[in-house]
Amino acid sequence: MAALGDSISAGFNACGWYVACTSRSWSAGDHPSVNSHYLRLLSLAPAIKGHNLNFAVPGSTSADLAGQARQAVRGGAQYVTILIGAQDACMGSERDMTPVSVYRRRIDEALNVLKPSGAQVFVASIPDLKRLWRVGKDNAWARAFWAVGRICQSMLAAPTSTAKKDVARRDAVRERVMAYNDELRQACAAYGPTCRYDGGAVFGYPFTLKLLSPWDYFHPNADGQRALAKVTFDAGFYSAVEP
Repeated sequence: MAALGDSISAGFNACGWYVACTSRSWSAGDHPSVNSHYLRLLSLAPAIKGHNLNFAVPGSTSADLAGQARQAVRGGAQYVTILIGAQDACMGSERDMTPVSVYRRRIDEALNVLKPSGAQVFVASIPDLKRLWRVGKDNAWARAFWAVGRICQSMLAAPTSTAKKDVARRDAVRERVMAYNDELRQACAAYGPTCRYDGGAVFGYPFTLKLLSPWDYFHPNADGQRALAKVTFDAGFYSAVEP
């Protein structure tokens, strides 16, 4: 199997400080605390042991997905997870977000790379970035990390502001994420029966601050990765035979 995507699937800040922690990845991680897709599949199919590839790279946008898909094909992955798009929306400003049509074209390109391999593809929805703002805006540490790290400024800039322009900016980012998710749904349907979209499960998940890394209040910590593993696996191909 292979994980494709950005820092979330790479397990960034899930252990250690500002490093990718692939062992805690919701998708291909091998640490028992997370109970990833890989570990759940391993209990069902022991032959997969050691075949947990992770090509997700922190900072990746949809522009990087086709390249990762090529790596997955070269690696012989027969089950692939995709979680991509937060960084397309998390630009320095609202106007810099990836256009929806461009995002869709890149997703289609990646899926077209995967399709000849016959791989099963699980596509996770992008998390609700406005919920991230909502659960963290009243926490002084979260606000400090967001500001110092210039984290997702399209959504998280001026987090306590109630000015109309800031309210409108946050709404616009959320709407863009929702539009990306709808394109993921359509692209997965076009791929065929060997693609499964999560139906918005990740976007709708009611995460709290306790599931976020204390190093940036943006990425999931190990508990957050565990929650992500469960909500996505439950929405996937093998939920009926979940170990």
